[in-house]
Amino acid sequence: MVERVGNRLPDTVFLFLLALLATWALSWLLSSVEFELIDPRTSAPLVIHNQLEVGSMVAFLTRMVEVFTAFPPLGLVLVALLGVGVAEKTGLIGAVLRAFLSFTPRALVAPMVVMAGLLSHTAADAGYVLVIPMGAAIYRAAGRHPLAGVAAAFAGVGAGFAANLIPSSIDPLLQGFTQSAAQIVDPAYTVNPLCNWTFMACSSLMITLVGWFVGQRFVEPRLRGVELDGEGDGAKLDGGLAAAERRGLIAALLVTLLGLAGLAWWAADPISALRGARGGLTEAGAPLMRAIVPLIFLVTFVPGVVYGYVSGSAKDHRDIVKGMSQSMSAMGYYLVMAFFAAQFLDAFARSNLGALIALQGASALRALDLPPQITVLAAILLATTINLLIASSSAKWALLSGILVPMLMQVGIAPELTQAAYRIGDSCTNAITPMNYYFPLVVVVAQRYVRSAGIGTLVSLMLPYSVSFLLSWSGLLLLFWTLEIPLGVASRYVLAP
Repeated sequence: MVERVGNRLPDTVFLFLLALLATWALSWLLSSVEFELIDPRTSAPLVIHNQLEVGSMVAFLTRMVEVFTAFPPLGLVLVALLGVGVAEKTGLIGAVLRAFLSFTPRALVAPMVVMAGLLSHTAADAGYVLVIPMGAAIYRAAGRHPLAGVAAAFAGVGAGFAANLIPSSIDPLLQGFTQSAAQIVDPAYTVNPLCNWTFMACSSLMITLVGWFVGQRFVEPRLRGVELDGEGDGAKLDGGLAAAERRGLIAALLVTLLGLAGLAWWAADPISALRGARGGLTEAGAPLMRAIVPLIFLVTFVPGVVYGYVSGSAKDHRDIVKGMSQSMSAMGYYLVMAFFAAQFLDAFARSNLGALIALQGASALRALDLPPQITVLAAILLATTINLLIASSSAKWALLSGILVPMLMQVGIAPELTQAAYRIGDSCTNAITPMNYYFPLVVVVAQRYVRSAGIGTLVSLMLPYSVSFLLSWSGLLLLFWTLEIPLGVASRYVLAP
């Protein structure tokens, strides 16, 4: 039903246009309303900004190009795909997939794709660009439906966003908001950036297992009758590698290892230019994190070129340029979607409508005055719901932390537990909301294999993952709490009376 209704909606581009018009209308209707809610970002009463007033419309027109070019995933997607296009054109990706499947049991392909999505969180949003298309290709190469690969990868990258074995820049980013909110109640309270690391590392294993089960039990059976009719429906990658392909793959692997070793040597220096202000490699604003997109480009472009020349699949530089050109031409529809999505999301953020919904939800939770465990579960559901409307994890926590953390501290719930609850809710619905910056990209990847795939197709595939992750992850948090297993470094569940 979800798939049928979703796919009967207008084209995704038109939906973003309708959403923009609805945002304008709602901002006009609510701009005259005086709300008693305090915006924690400004410490002033929340105001809805009318997007139809003259000043706002002038800003809309003058900023239209800037909003489009500054759309968060645009640069990452296009630059990264330049390198991926070369690796695909020269045949490197196909050779890697065949080599991968030669030693990987077919039964373990699903958990490996989910886990790859989880591990990609260390490299910011790189998983959306690399892991999801590769998930589709791996499944297709293994003789399984590529949309199941899209779903498995999207589950790891999107719905499992908070789970990771390796700390990333999101940890200190959220910790800063949590600590500031906690100090409203206790000025001396400090929160460790790794206060949720143990829980999130264990969550990685749980998400992998649950994602594996859901994919094979619910998702793949639904796709058995869905025919492949897109440009990505080539034959399975069966058979071994030819001698020239093996030489090319070995040369590409050596170049990649040398490059990664050089990067590791550069980053290992305690005063390396790749480190952030506090000396961390993964902290927010660290040059290494800001260089992820160029690194993705280089780690696919250079090995792709080496493979092409060594294996003979690339005759000259024209073949290399052709590969990059083909990857860009395939992104035409995504660029159109990105333009309208960027305009809508910018207007929605500037209107403060998302902030209004978030703060009203937090106020309603406060008024319920529930028992501690139920309150934590309600906080998860609140974050899950708001995540359908506000994509940025840090933007949501900037709004909610100033209310939820002090509120729950008043009933004895520690800030570290509140942050863990938020991170669960912030993740589970990432894979079913078009407000996710990368949702249009995932739709485009699905359409490479099934042309009729749309919002309804993707949401229907991802719903089992989102619901299962929400239930199992919430249960895992309650289990940790019951057994008093530390959430992370210097963490606690309750505050001393």
